[in-house]
Amino acid sequence: KTVRRWAGFSMSLPEPVRRRLSSFSRTVFTDNNRTGPESRSDDNIPDNELVYNLPLQMSLYFNLCFFPFWWVSSIVMLQLKYPVLPDYYKFILVTIMIMTSMIEVIRLYLGYMGNLQEKVPELAGFWLLSLFLQLPLILFLLLNEGLKIQPLERAVHIIFMVFLIFQVVVAFLTLKKMVNRLAVRFHLREFDRLDNPLPSDRQGGPKMRVETPWVVGAPMEGIHSTNVGWGPAVRA
Repeated sequence: KTVRRWAGFSMSLPEPVRRRLSSFSRTVFTDNNRTGPESRSDDNIPDNELVYNLPLQMSLYFNLCFFPFWWVSSIVMLQLKYPVLPDYYKFILVTIMIMTSMIEVIRLYLGYMGNLQEKVPELAGFWLLSLFLQLPLILFLLLNEGLKIQPLERAVHIIFMVFLIFQVVVAFLTLKKMVNRLAVRFHLREFDRLDNPLPSDRQGGPKMRVETPWVVGAPMEGIHSTNVGWGPAVRA
């Protein structure tokens, strides 16, 4: 039920962002050795079947449940040690808490949508936010001793870091599989389209011109009209 509910809910990314993330995914995650016609094992999966990674989805669910506890613990510890922190660390901690909270909401949403609905741009955005923004911020909170880290903070930061590392690795593997599968399906459709025989000029001439837009209709008509004119010339 949870999978169906999240799969039915959709809010797309802006089109420029989707194009950039799609281009990034094709560049980084495509395996050129598996996109040929020999990779027909992935073609057995129906096109309407949702292919998602179950361990990644479970980690996202537990991460979603854990995040409010991490946020409350971090806020309480920040209030307790705020008077003894230097001014620049006060500013840094408040900024990191705001950024982490906003990034985590967007990150979890992109992870759910990208994994459940097999949307490559959303899952690529989730992977980028996890690896290049959220993970460095958590490592800074965990390893900087100048922040006067408390035992509760260290514990929740370690759990958060484990979630992030696991999700980065699994999302990377899922993206490679997802992008390569889409590429294989695209190439197989192209091969199947080339294998189909072309219709005759009498039965499927207009259809051939629609399906192959690089064929111009005017020259073809000129050729047919020329063929008609050759008959009297030969008889003459």
